[in-house]
Amino acid sequence: MPGEASRAGRPFMLGGRPLHTVIREQVTPLAKNLTQLIATEVETYRRMDESNLNRDIVALVEHNLFMLANTFERGEPPAVDELVMLRAAAGRGAHENHPLEDILAAYHLGGRHATSAIFSGADPDDYGDIVAAYTLLLDYNQVISAVVCGGYSAARESMRSQEQDARHTVVSALLDGDRPMQAGALAGVRLASRYLVLTITIDPHPEELTDDPAGVRAGRSKLDRIRQVLDGRTPEPVLTVLDPAGGLILVPTSESPMEWNDAGKLINLMSDAAGATIWAAGELAEISEVAQAARLTQEVLDVILAFSRLPGLYRLSDVLLEYQLTRPSKAVIELASLLDPLEDNPDLLHTLQVYLANSLDRRRTAALLHVHPNTVDYRLRRAVQLTGLDPLDPGHLQRIGAALTARRTKKATR
Repeated sequence: MPGEASRAGRPFMLGGRPLHTVIREQVTPLAKNLTQLIATEVETYRRMDESNLNRDIVALVEHNLFMLANTFERGEPPAVDELVMLRAAAGRGAHENHPLEDILAAYHLGGRHATSAIFSGADPDDYGDIVAAYTLLLDYNQVISAVVCGGYSAARESMRSQEQDARHTVVSALLDGDRPMQAGALAGVRLASRYLVLTITIDPHPEELTDDPAGVRAGRSKLDRIRQVLDGRTPEPVLTVLDPAGGLILVPTSESPMEWNDAGKLINLMSDAAGATIWAAGELAEISEVAQAARLTQEVLDVILAFSRLPGLYRLSDVLLEYQLTRPSKAVIELASLLDPLEDNPDLLHTLQVYLANSLDRRRTAALLHVHPNTVDYRLRRAVQLTGLDPLDPGHLQRIGAALTARRTKKATR
């Protein structure tokens, strides 16, 4: 709302003169003094060379002072379309990697000292006008802060989009084997000689489980938090092609080879940041082997999901049998059929599964099935009679285990 003095039909007064006139008369010397103060107090501007301060920052401060004078003259803060210069300046700050908090600190520091300097000549009769002017000043600062933050965020988002596009181009070249080093040079992306190749699936965050825009924003926010975990971990950039459901991550490991335990910790950090569970398949690969590793990790991920493995990081050696049994072959079909005689006796099949899963411990099997151990013995004898496979025979035991896995594979891939 306009200030009280403006509502009374007259301008804000200071020392018997209109406040906006007082400000306009001081703009040039005040802008230089405020710029020097900002350069002394705020780190980003302290590192700025003198020519940039005198050319760019002084002009920006002068622009702000003139807008402040206009605000007091009109009795209302500026409209957003009047703040194009400030929005553009915030965008340049983002491109120059100036911290947003330093940019806002400069505005607030300049505003505080500007008003102190301007109101220093006030008379006791100006008290009412000064109180109303301060109220309007708060509205002005709110509008300015919003525009600066908006301009900065928009520039950052554009930069991030361009950076992601460049990295996607490089990942495509790596996967296609199409001169990745040349693609990296053209895109300005440094490549490593070796990567941890990760293919991941991410559960939805609870806030994503809506069809409205809030769900979409929650998915983007989840990915932002994951990328924050990955950014800056290595000299070369981490390359990602991700959506809220998962995707591909290439973590450079050239200068400090990543131990497998470290890779597992990285998955845990990503999961904690995302607020969602993550299943991942990983493989260490030379740059020339990235495409092959990406295909393999996708296949391994498919296996761990098909077999309902717990969240976490897996490699091929963790699922060798399951992986091999998911490859189409006549042998897999015949393995699965070894236990077909038990299909009409689900209790026998389930008992056999639990028995093998518990290292052939009949008492533990009985406890888990809530039956007497003698019942377990009976069911196992019956299973032997029907299939001809005895779990107490080491050779038969391997075939039974493979047959059970083949049956799960068959069920998972239907």
